[in-house]
Amino acid sequence: MSLFDHSIKELHAKLTQKEIKVTDLVDESYKRIAEVDGKVQSFLTLDEEKARAYAKELDEVATPEGLLFGMPIGVKDNIVTKDLRTTCSSRILENFNPIYDATVVQKLRQDQAVTIGKLNMDEFAMGSSTENAALAKTKNPWNLDYVPGGSSGGSAAAVAAGEVLFSLGSDTGGSIRQPAAYCGVVGLKPTYGRVSRFGLVAFASSLDQIGPVTRRVEDNAYLLQSISGVDPMDSTSAQVEVPDFLSGLTGDVKGLKIAVPKEYLGEGVQPEVKQSVLDALKVLEAQGATWDEVSLPHSKYALATYYLISSSEASANLSRFDGVRYGYRTDNADNLLEMYKQTRAEGFGNEVKRRIMLGTFALSSGYYDAYYKKAQQVRTLIKKDFEDVFENYDVIVGPTTPTPAFKIGEKTDDPLTMYANDILTIPVNLAGVPAISVPCGFQDGLPLGLQIIGKHFDEKTVYRVAHAYEQAADFADAKPAL
Repeated sequence: MSLFDHSIKELHAKLTQKEIKVTDLVDESYKRIAEVDGKVQSFLTLDEEKARAYAKELDEVATPEGLLFGMPIGVKDNIVTKDLRTTCSSRILENFNPIYDATVVQKLRQDQAVTIGKLNMDEFAMGSSTENAALAKTKNPWNLDYVPGGSSGGSAAAVAAGEVLFSLGSDTGGSIRQPAAYCGVVGLKPTYGRVSRFGLVAFASSLDQIGPVTRRVEDNAYLLQSISGVDPMDSTSAQVEVPDFLSGLTGDVKGLKIAVPKEYLGEGVQPEVKQSVLDALKVLEAQGATWDEVSLPHSKYALATYYLISSSEASANLSRFDGVRYGYRTDNADNLLEMYKQTRAEGFGNEVKRRIMLGTFALSSGYYDAYYKKAQQVRTLIKKDFEDVFENYDVIVGPTTPTPAFKIGEKTDDPLTMYANDILTIPVNLAGVPAISVPCGFQDGLPLGLQIIGKHFDEKTVYRVAHAYEQAADFADAKPAL
């Protein structure tokens, strides 16, 4: 039995009672990485020397105080870490060593977590399968012929494979929840503004949010507790109180009102996926919750809206990567303008170029009103749909993805089909509300995910429902046989 089969609470008890040491946990992580990461390819960079030194420091602490004391964690490679390579899985940042830590990394350090290394992702978080990664190709631990999802594919695969206890990902249009569903783990996108984005390499600034990936809902709440809060370094972080998320994990959902959008169980959702959601609703019903079918009528416009807004913001954010100040610079240029062009042509992958071009077009003179402005207006309608439903219901429930994971290489030549994998997660980012994916079954040996969506800054209720379901359904202990 792996130490990582225990919860954070159980491991804390073992550490306090001196049954295990922090070095045991760190050893467990690096041992497992050595065993399986050659197949899974979750990690891009390991921080073994510093992690082992810090573990020895923590072993000398008389009374553990940090919320995550001694817990090994992996960090997605678009979250900057001081003196630890941060690449965004892109050639243009292949040798970039940041000079500061992201706020979430500082918070993890304050709570005495141990950073094991940096995790693979789609380049600049643009993708749904981690196939757009320039530096490694992560595979799904449940079946190595299948994708782990994306863009936080490394974050989900590392947890599923037992390489770390938990990880951080980022979610712009489903990039935590979709890989969590594909890899059979728990992934939360917090409310926009709940967690500081300072030190997160920006893809789409009005959509990006850092969040936790774990094996269990309780551990997820521990990690969110650690990284939440207002940050003077991030003007979009919200000045709202951080509740005790763990206190909501009562297992009691009696009287809870659940909304199930008909659009989330309609065309494109595989019958087995739909059935897994209906089975999950029966479980929650048996615990005293009630549910009704509702409509989110503007959901059908979410995909187009998302790709116009996110690509527009990406074209602005990625203009900083020009070969002048940091990162890759071409050797094949005779003048400054040529250097800009060649650096970006050689440093960016095809998907990143595709989105920069789309965004630049949508923001250009003569097209701004027709595309970007219109997309922002539709975004307001999508947000209003959620607000209307939440007037009468506590949470919204549906599938995380319309299908289980697909085979590696199956959709790489069809970007539009690839984009459609996020059709059920994207509206949540446009509305800025929190949502979690928890395992809810299997199809052909591949995990399926149940998505639970909450009101703004009401992660506590989302966790309460997810925890109650997890306890009753008992999918949390399922592990891939690597």
